[in-house]
Amino acid sequence: MDWMWNVQVTSGFRRMFYFVTPNETSFEKAEDVPKYIKEAAPFFLGFIAVEFIVMLLRGDGKRSLNDGLTSVGAGMFSRLPLLFFRSLHIAAYIWVHENFQIHVLPWDSPYTWWLCFLAVDLGYYWFHRMAHEVNFMWAAHQVHHSSEYYNFTTALRQSMLQGYTSWVFYLPFALFIPPPMFILHHELNILYQFWIHTEYVRSLGPLEYILNTPSHHRVHHGRNRYCIDKNYAGTLIIWDRIFGTFEPEVEEVVYGLTHPLNTFDQFWVQFGFLKYMLERFNEIKGVSNKMCTLLFGPGWAPGKPRTGELSDIPDVHAPEKQYNPSVPLWLKVYVAVHFFLTFVGYQILFETKKMFCQTYLLMFVTFIGYSLSTYGRLFDRNNLGIMMEVCRCVMFLVGDIVLVKLDFYTQPVASTAMPFLRLLHVGSLGLWLILYQKVFNAQVTPLNKKQ
Repeated sequence: MDWMWNVQVTSGFRRMFYFVTPNETSFEKAEDVPKYIKEAAPFFLGFIAVEFIVMLLRGDGKRSLNDGLTSVGAGMFSRLPLLFFRSLHIAAYIWVHENFQIHVLPWDSPYTWWLCFLAVDLGYYWFHRMAHEVNFMWAAHQVHHSSEYYNFTTALRQSMLQGYTSWVFYLPFALFIPPPMFILHHELNILYQFWIHTEYVRSLGPLEYILNTPSHHRVHHGRNRYCIDKNYAGTLIIWDRIFGTFEPEVEEVVYGLTHPLNTFDQFWVQFGFLKYMLERFNEIKGVSNKMCTLLFGPGWAPGKPRTGELSDIPDVHAPEKQYNPSVPLWLKVYVAVHFFLTFVGYQILFETKKMFCQTYLLMFVTFIGYSLSTYGRLFDRNNLGIMMEVCRCVMFLVGDIVLVKLDFYTQPVASTAMPFLRLLHVGSLGLWLILYQKVFNAQVTPLNKKQ
C-alpha cells in the first residue's frame, strides 16, 4: 500500500509539470480519462503552503490574506456552473467529433499524443490572445489579471464566464483527434500553468527559449507598458516567438489591471468589467462603433487602433502601492474561518449534488456566491459588507431548516458538525448586530467604474 501511495504522489507531482509519457496517459474512452485537475487539489494546497513558508523565511511580504482568499474564491466561483451543466468545451468537442469527423487518428499512438499536445497548446495561445484583444472576451479573462500580487493563489483566480468563449478555439482538432486525447491534454495544459505563477523561480536557463516559464508569465501579468499584450503561451513559449508577441522580463513587473479594481468583492471581480463594457456600448454612438466596443480591444476608442494606444496606458514602475486596506486581526480570523467553512460546504455540495433538486441546488449555489462576495466587502472595510454579513448569517440559519427537512443531517459528519455551525452563525449574527456602528468608518468605500 505504501508503494502504491508513493507512486500516486509521484505521478500527481509529475503531472503538475507535464512530465508524463504517452503510454501512461492514453485512453480509449472519454470517461476513462482521470479528472487530473480535481486530483491535483492537494498539490495546489501544497505548493501554496510551501510558497507561503518561503515568503515568511524571506520576509518579503509578497502575499496578503484578503487577496489570496479572493483568488481562491474566484476559482470556486468559476466552477459553480458545473453543478448544473457539463463542461462546454468537452461537450462541444465530443459533439463535433461525433458528427463531423474527417479522419480519426489512433488513440494509442505516440504520434497522436504529441500532435494533440501541440494542437491544444496552439489552440490555447490563440484563445488567450483573443481574450486580450477582443473586448467581450476580455470581460471574462480580466478576472485572472485582477490580482495585484503574483503567487500560486493567483493561478486559481478564474472567471465564471471564460469557459463560454474558449471552447471554439479547439473545435478544428475534433475533426481528427479523439476526444479522450483532447480532454487529457486540456487538463494537463491547465495544470502546467499553475506552477508558473510564482516570483520565486527566476530563470530556467536554456528552457526559457522553449517553455513558458515563471519569468515569461510574470511579464504577461504585468501592467508595465512593456508587458501589455505579451507572452500568451500555455506550455510552449515558441508560439509567442513565432507570432511576434514575445517579450522578455527586463525590469521588475507591476502586477494587475491597468486600472485596478480596488475591491475584493467577488461579484465586482467577476462581472465589474462586463457592466462597464455594456454601459460603454449603450453610451457610444453609431452601430459600427458599438460593434467595435465588443469586438476590438479593451483600449479601443473611435479613432484609435484596434487594440488601443500603448501611450494611453498609465506608466508604472515598481514598487507601486497595492490595494490592501488595513483590516483588524480579529476580522481576518473571522473571515478566514467562515471562508474555510464555505469552502468545505462547497466541496460537499459537489459530492452530494445528486441528492438535491435544481431549486435547492440553485439556492445553495446562490448562498456560496453571496458568501464569497460578502467576505470581499468585509475585507474592503465597506459598511455594506456588514449588512451583507448579517443577511448571510440569517440565510445560513434558514438553509439549515431546509436541510433538516431534506434529512441531510442523517449523514454522520453533518449531524456532528451542525450544532457547532448553528452556534457559530448565531454568535456571528449577534456580533454584527452589536458592533455595526463601531467597526468601520461611516462612509461606504466607493468602487471604481473603470477597469
